[in-house]
Amino acid sequence: MAGLLTAAFLAVAVSGCASYDVTAPADARADATGSAAGAKNGKGGGQAGGGQDVDCRKAKCVALTFDAGPSENTDRLLDILKKQKAHATFFMLGKNHIAKRPAEVRRIDAEGHELANHTWSHQILTEIQPAEAKRELSRVQDAVRKITGKTPTLMRPPQGRTDETVSEVSKELGLAQVLWSVTAKDYETNDSALITKRVLEQTERDGIILLHDIYPGTVPAVPGILKELKKRGYTIVTVSQLLSPAKPQPGMVYRP
Repeated sequence: MAGLLTAAFLAVAVSGCASYDVTAPADARADATGSAAGAKNGKGGGQAGGGQDVDCRKAKCVALTFDAGPSENTDRLLDILKKQKAHATFFMLGKNHIAKRPAEVRRIDAEGHELANHTWSHQILTEIQPAEAKRELSRVQDAVRKITGKTPTLMRPPQGRTDETVSEVSKELGLAQVLWSVTAKDYETNDSALITKRVLEQTERDGIILLHDIYPGTVPAVPGILKELKKRGYTIVTVSQLLSPAKPQPGMVYRP
């Protein structure tokens, strides 16, 4: 119960104090209903793409995530992930991305990656009215469902900025919130070697890596990142696999 006891998180906002629930992936796994029985029976792991089971209570896992696509670089990225037999979570934007690249959205889904929500137009959710925040998220939900028949259960707030109101809107829409522990700041550089270095320096077990498939230096860095992480004993997973046997809880903030 340790994770549940620490789930109430106090965030200091500009306007004062706001409270919302936050937990780490390891705590979510430990607190999952039936997790002890699942461990005893050797079950309870998440289903990886390609039919491979992974149990991050035992494996040294790290979640790989990409924000703000799909883009002209996404097909190349998917080729790399397929060759490396790695799966990722894609937090996708709606305007100029999902709306213009439905084929890439279908391919992301077909190849076993996780579809997730990064809002329609990247508005900062804490700076807009709740009704507008709801539209930003629900438009992506509707678009992904129309293209793939599936509705995302995860979202990442732009700039990682959330509060109690955003959490309430997310809960209403059935969306858990996912932050990160590793950032290459690839929006600042096209140097693939530097992006690789930053990721490898920060990555630890149960981490969540944030990259963007919209920037030209990022996708070329991915083969080297994956090769070295595997060499270090990491299993590359989606966010939902990292949390399993826990199920993402709507409104909850997951942060390593």
